[in-house]
Amino acid sequence: MNTIVSVLGRDPRTIAVFRAIKLGDLMVSVPALRALRRAFPEARIALVGLPWAADFVARFPAYLDEFISFPGWPGLPEQPVDPAQIVRFLEAMQQRQFDLVLQMQGNGTLINPMAELFGGRVTAGYYPAGLKQYCLNENLYMPYPEDEHEIKRHVRLMEFLGLPAQGYELEFPFTEADRERAERVPELHGLEPHRYVCIHPGGISARRWPEARFAQVADVLAGEGYAVFLTGTAGESPIVEKVRERMNHPAVSLAGKTDLGVIGWVLRRAALLVSNDTGVSHLAAALETPSVIIYTTSRPGEWGPLNRQIHRAVSESEATEAGRVIEEALAVVAR
Repeated sequence: MNTIVSVLGRDPRTIAVFRAIKLGDLMVSVPALRALRRAFPEARIALVGLPWAADFVARFPAYLDEFISFPGWPGLPEQPVDPAQIVRFLEAMQQRQFDLVLQMQGNGTLINPMAELFGGRVTAGYYPAGLKQYCLNENLYMPYPEDEHEIKRHVRLMEFLGLPAQGYELEFPFTEADRERAERVPELHGLEPHRYVCIHPGGISARRWPEARFAQVADVLAGEGYAVFLTGTAGESPIVEKVRERMNHPAVSLAGKTDLGVIGWVLRRAALLVSNDTGVSHLAAALETPSVIIYTTSRPGEWGPLNRQIHRAVSESEATEAGRVIEEALAVVAR
């Protein structure tokens, strides 16, 4: 039974999804958003997220109709807190009176009280198992599945609410503008598809594998005849340069020269991605680009790619030297 319709008395016309985190976190929520849209095709669905996520919403018009910038909240580390902005934000949300507010951020200890302040007619999401004070309605809040894969976790929430699952596959739609911007990057001229690899050494500092090991992997792949592209944001340029300096073979830096659409365009044609556990790893999964991902703080069982044929997850204990990552990389490109 569709619990939302049962409680609301009709299909929701307006839905606000709260998920104010990073690229990878939004990428893995796409299967849940797909189920939400299929269940309520006529609803106006807004994503409440970090400022950067406006680009994400624009890329997924099939599932999202609107972006609402989230100003931060005490206890959430992603951005500084401005109390005056929070007050204005809550007033604006309450005026909207969304039919449904979906809390898809975490177990609910911080978020559930805030989500209720959005003033939705119906609010649903997770609560921490055993802490019923955070369960505001047993029909609408499910215990947070701690040991579940992040993709399946959010699909399970949809199923809990009576919305049929629509698969676990990730997606990344392209536009003609993506291709045009990629063609304006000089380093990408004349790229031969599947004859180059991408090495992404950046990411959250606690999750970064040493630059010297990335350089070792890149040199082995260059020795196999692949061109090497080092990818990253402008802020990650120093990390990319450290990898390039440690390499014996030439490599091209794309740090700061690509946006989300362009890096997707590059990855779609790559033979392989070698990366830390960061957003670009989920992009490769969506594009079905073979990858080897190194997990230094997160758990592959929770965040790793579901397709382990073309994607390989290497834990920190397995990656104390470059050899295991090199072995996996060569095995994937030889498929």
